[in-house]
Formats: sequence, C-alpha cells, structure tokens
Amino acid sequence: MDLLLKTINGILSLNILSSHSLAIGLFCLLGLLLGFSRSFKPALNLEMVGIPIALIVGVLVLAIGPYGQFPLLPESVTETWIQFPAPLLTLVFATLMLGRPIPRGRGVWKPIASQSLVGLMLGFGQYLVGGLAVLLILIPYLGVDPLMGCLIEVGFEGGHGAAAIMGKSFSRLGFPEGLDLGLAMATVGLLSSTVLGSGLVVLGRWRGWIAIQSSEEIKNATPLADSNSFIERFREAAVNLAFVGLAVLFGVGLLYGLRLLAPFLGDLFQEVLLVFPVFPLALLGSLFIRYLLEITGNTDLISALLMRGIGILATDLLITTATASVNLPLLINDWVPLTILAVTGLTWNLAGMFVVARLTFQEEWFERSIAEFGNATGVAASGVLLLRLADPNNVTSTLPIFSTTRLFLQPLLSGGLVTVIAPIAVVKLGLLGWTEVCGLLTMVSIFLAFFMQGSFSEEVN
Repeated sequence: MDLLLKTINGILSLNILSSHSLAIGLFCLLGLLLGFSRSFKPALNLEMVGIPIALIVGVLVLAIGPYGQFPLLPESVTETWIQFPAPLLTLVFATLMLGRPIPRGRGVWKPIASQSLVGLMLGFGQYLVGGLAVLLILIPYLGVDPLMGCLIEVGFEGGHGAAAIMGKSFSRLGFPEGLDLGLAMATVGLLSSTVLGSGLVVLGRWRGWIAIQSSEEIKNATPLADSNSFIERFREAAVNLAFVGLAVLFGVGLLYGLRLLAPFLGDLFQEVLLVFPVFPLALLGSLFIRYLLEITGNTDLISALLMRGIGILATDLLITTATASVNLPLLINDWVPLTILAVTGLTWNLAGMFVVARLTFQEEWFERSIAEFGNATGVAASGVLLLRLADPNNVTSTLPIFSTTRLFLQPLLSGGLVTVIAPIAVVKLGLLGWTEVCGLLTMVSIFLAFFMQGSFSEEVN
C-alpha cells in the first residue's frame, strides 16, 4: 500500500497539472459510475430505503482519500474536488423549474404562502436553536467559536454546496474550520434526511397519512423521443443541456450586474454580494426560460425526464465529491459540538413537521411536510426525493407547490441572502443579538402560518 501511494505521488510530482487532470478524470469516472448505477436494481432498492448510492460511493472514496484508512489519493485531488459543490449545486437549481409547468390558478397563492411560511419558520428556527445551543452549552463548556451557531442552517438547509461557498466567508471572519465542519454537518443532514425521512414515509403509509395512490402515469413527465437514432437522442440531450446552460448564464449575468451596482448601494450590500452564490439566481433563470417556452408554445423542446436526470446526476456528484473531501481529523476533534448541533437541528425539524406543518397544511399535510422536512434537513433535492417516495404517482398537488416556493425561499435561505448575511450579523450584532432576531422572525412565521391555515379549494393546474 505504501509503495502504491509513493508511486502515485511520484507520478504527480512530474507535472504540476497532473493532479488536476487526475481529479477531473476521476470526477468523470465517478459520473459514469453513478449514472450507470441507476440501471441496477440493488442501487435503486438502496435509494428506496433511504440510502443514497452517491453517499455510499463518497464514503468509499473517502476511505482511499488522504485522511482515509487506505490513503491512495493525494490531498491535491480532494482540494480540487472541494471546489466542485458550488457549480454542481448551480446546475441542480438550473434544472429545477425547466422540466415542470408553472403552476397557475386563483387557488394557488394560499398553499404557496403557507408552504413558504413553514419553510421560513424551519430556516430561521435553525438559527434560533443553533444559537441557543452554542450560547447555553457549547461556548460555556467547550469554548467554541460563536459562528458555530450558523452551522445547522448552512449544513442542513444549504447542504454541501452552501457549506463549500460559506467556507470562504467563515475563513475571512476568523473561523477557518467552518468549511470542514459545514461539510460534515451537510453529510449528517443528508444521511438523516434520507434514512429518517424514508422511515417517516413508511410510518406515514402505516398510519394512513399518505394520499391513496393509483396506477396512473406520473403527471408532467415528458418521455424521451421514441427513436433508435443516436443522432436524435444526442440532439435532444444537447438542446436540454443548452437550456440548462442558459439558466446558469442568466444567473451569472444577474449576479455580475448586481456586483456592478454594489459600490453604489453601501458597504454591507457589497460585502454580501462578494460571497453571494449563483445558484439562487440560476433558479430564477430556469423559471424565466420556462415562462418564455410556455408563452411561445415551445415546451416540447424540454424533456422532463432529461431535466430530472441531469439534476439527479449533478446532485449525486455533489454528494460524492463533498463527502470524499471531508477532513476526518478535524471532525474527530470536534465530534461533540457537531453531535449536539445535529441532534438540536433534527429535533427542531421534526417538531416543525409534526406540530406546525401538520396543523397548518391540513390537506395533504404529510406529503407537503415531508418535502419541507427533506429540504430543511438535506437540501431541496432531498425534499423532492422524499416527496417521490411518499407520492410516486404525483397524485397530490405538492410538487408544483413545493417547486414554486423554492423560487422565494432559495434566494433567502439554503445558501441565499440570509445564509450569507448570518455570519456577518453574528460578528456585528453578536450571537445573542442574531439569535434574538431569528427568534422573532421564527415566531412571526409561525403566527402567519397559523393565520393562513385552512384547506385550499382549487387544485393546482
């Protein structure tokens, strides 16, 4: 083993670019492996019981990484991979609205409003309970950095992509270990979301909380062209990838325009935009392009299955590379505060699902709350995954409601504006001041959610 490791390092030392080439080559290999794995029934069965194949692959690669039991991969490879979650998350959100019709109807606003309020309650509440845990336990007994109060929301709601992005902000504010701790929290959140969430779906079926399923086809699924022509299939894939690229380009252009305006809008605005990610704006780009396709009658250019496949593959690669890049020695050193924060965050998310969400949603409460639990614990992709487990035939109106609310929530939480502002606010206001602000916003969200409660009469189109 030592001889093999020395041989790899010797080869890499011959050319400074070869480490990046190795990282990109292995990344492509992982993409092929993850893509083909969904053709095998055992891998799909693992996903159905709540164990993502991407997480398994990530753990296996972690074992042969620089901090693993069999350190075959050099540290330069994982240092390259740690830059990948942000663009991969942007790709995921660029596909989110392209493959789905935009919800319409007079009865849509009420369920969207109540769903958004529950999402705000869970997000701001993570800062609330995280701040309380750090103030009451972690600082007095362990002397941790106050910025650890942000880790639950960054890791759970934001996931690996947001943790990678916020790592730079944490480092600038004097908390360099925030990157690895955020990635660790994201891994815990993803695993908890899938395993615990899948168990909740099983419980929901047993208790009769889930809507009765039928054998009808999944709505809004546009099949791939029924053609044996490789050229036609390649053309369809290229067109769909081009639309995804346009959504990303929209987000990049919008962020660039905002940064040009930043010097005229104050130092705080400029500081926020310096670390603001592209992916919430790419989500807006996907909505804008979808709207143009619908008003021009060209939605047949988009394949819902291809968009879903692109999003799934990007999510899998994000999970695998981020998990494989976790700094194990740092996690072992800080396992106590991470465990306390993870348990605190999970307790809050479960309370939000079974108390506030259940009383607020009333109709289709389980499908809508399990999607929100998945999002709040393991990012939006996990929310969609749990929703598909609970509603595989799409017989409820949850999917369009959940997707639409992401347009409002993602630019704020889950790596958006609030996530970016939070560490700055902790430094300027103090952790206690920021926790009080989030506590007030949490209470307001709960009050408005109960005020908006009640069944909605019109089905989402």
